[in-house]
Amino acid sequence: METQVDPSEWFATTDCQPAGAPPDRLAQFGQTAECRIIRDTFALLGDKWSLLIVRILAEGTFRFSELHRIVVGISQRMLTLTLRNLERDGLVRRTIYPEVPPRVEYALTPLGRTLIEPVSALSAWALAHSAEIEHHRASSIAAIGNEASGDEADRSLQGI
Repeated sequence: METQVDPSEWFATTDCQPAGAPPDRLAQFGQTAECRIIRDTFALLGDKWSLLIVRILAEGTFRFSELHRIVVGISQRMLTLTLRNLERDGLVRRTIYPEVPPRVEYALTPLGRTLIEPVSALSAWALAHSAEIEHHRASSIAAIGNEASGDEADRSLQGI
């Protein structure tokens, strides 16, 4: 039985289904201007590091070296690229102080600060559901392992 999905329920504030499109067809889903805006925003914030950096900058202003120390596992190049993208889109402000050596600090802009509430809510959700997610991951890995074992058993029975 095929599951029916109503894409208009996916986003509470906007109907991303093209006018006149059948509700059970997703072939043209995401073609409206509103959906492109949402998709582009999700692409901006959906990388591995951006939301984490926004969450850290919600605590205040940081120098590059402090951010690099706090964000475990990020390379200097990736931190630079992520900060540049967030700055390009008006979410982060980069301030250079004319000192020797130059001091550079990063902080959220007023637009970036509007992300604190949703990012904090997403962070709280992740913490609240991490054990359940890990349980499902472990179950899935075990199921894949069992399927692979079953495939090997099938091959051995068939003399492959």
